[in-house]
Amino acid sequence: MQGTDIMTHLPTILRPDPSRTVIRPFYAQDLPAYAEEGRPRTQRIVDRVMTLGEDDLAAEVARVTGSLELRHRDVHEALLRNFHAAEGLTLDRGSVSPDRALLIGAYFSEEYSFEAAALFNPSIVLHSDQHGLPDGAVRFVLSLRGIGEGHVSSVTFRIGTWQPGGDVRIDAASGMVVSPRIQAVVGDGLDEVTRIFCPGARDASESVLFPVTKSQARGIEDLRLVRFVAEDGEVHFLGTYTAFDGATARSELLRGTDFRTFEMRPLKGSAARAKGMALFPRRIGGRYAMLARHDNENVWLLFSDDLHSWDGGEKIIEPKYFWEFFQIGNCGSPIEIEEGWLVLTHGVGSVRNYCIGACLLDRDDPSIVLKRMALPLVHPSPKERDGYVPNVVYSCGGLVHDRTLLLPYGVADGFATFATVALDDLLAAMV
Repeated sequence: MQGTDIMTHLPTILRPDPSRTVIRPFYAQDLPAYAEEGRPRTQRIVDRVMTLGEDDLAAEVARVTGSLELRHRDVHEALLRNFHAAEGLTLDRGSVSPDRALLIGAYFSEEYSFEAAALFNPSIVLHSDQHGLPDGAVRFVLSLRGIGEGHVSSVTFRIGTWQPGGDVRIDAASGMVVSPRIQAVVGDGLDEVTRIFCPGARDASESVLFPVTKSQARGIEDLRLVRFVAEDGEVHFLGTYTAFDGATARSELLRGTDFRTFEMRPLKGSAARAKGMALFPRRIGGRYAMLARHDNENVWLLFSDDLHSWDGGEKIIEPKYFWEFFQIGNCGSPIEIEEGWLVLTHGVGSVRNYCIGACLLDRDDPSIVLKRMALPLVHPSPKERDGYVPNVVYSCGGLVHDRTLLLPYGVADGFATFATVALDDLLAAMV
């Protein structure tokens, strides 16, 4: 396939690192046919731990905590948290010694390698801290979709700088990952709110979002971060993502303050019962605006007075060119430039090839498509098309600085890389 060939592809590549793990709860459940009345499996496990002598207990606690402390901080706190969160226990938790509580917590914990298999589909926003950089450089936060055991997707983060001259440098990811504190879900169904705290995280790479609700049981997929600016100038880091429970997918909203504290809640309305929603970075005409693909084929524009409710909408972009005949969708939140709203798109063509394109919407009335690319901006190449899902390039958002687009994108659902293009060249390639 031929594209426009106007991109500068950078050598920076992000690959999955199986050594990055998080301590998460490990649940014990009875098979219904073998459940014991009044003595659930969790209690049976605890009963076995209670039989250990003091010497054996001390040795096992030392072994477990010593191993975990090689790549986790606050290990005791994480294990005790899982001890207190274990359901079905009939013993008096207050009567359990600290060491025995630690070990019981370890039986209800696991190390999860959240990016063991893949690291891809990035999105990007400006970091709130731009101090100490060379003239012309910017610091950014990158979100990535990691895949671990069981093909379960989580969200992980990196910090990087876009240097004068176009180079991208990604800070080394920390060897430590914080075990999140998960606040009990408030509300129910579409009104549920989940709060996640990573208070010990020293930078964004130490925070990870893994599935914690029933709607996310099989994955948190394709976060589309956006730096949302309110009318009073206050900045919020928001992001739409797909929650997948193994059978159905729905769109949910992430709100982050400093990439250590997060709030997650479902979106409501007919458009939210699908993938691919992306929020505009500011209100338009006093209303929130969103791109969506709830018919699984076209790009729709929606407006709402309520950030969490999305219905109806207007179809604004349909498949037109051969590389998007199967479907077209957005690749992230629209980017406001002088000429209008720059929207990165993905197109699915023959043999399920995923390509990345772009279009330009009117700034005042984004239902008007001013022009779009007839050929893809990035397409699977013979050198970079093999992986978990071959023939796919995909992004969840780009960044514009100094009239240049920085495009992070995933390759074959396996790894992530970067490319740049001058805005003038990109706009000239549209028809």
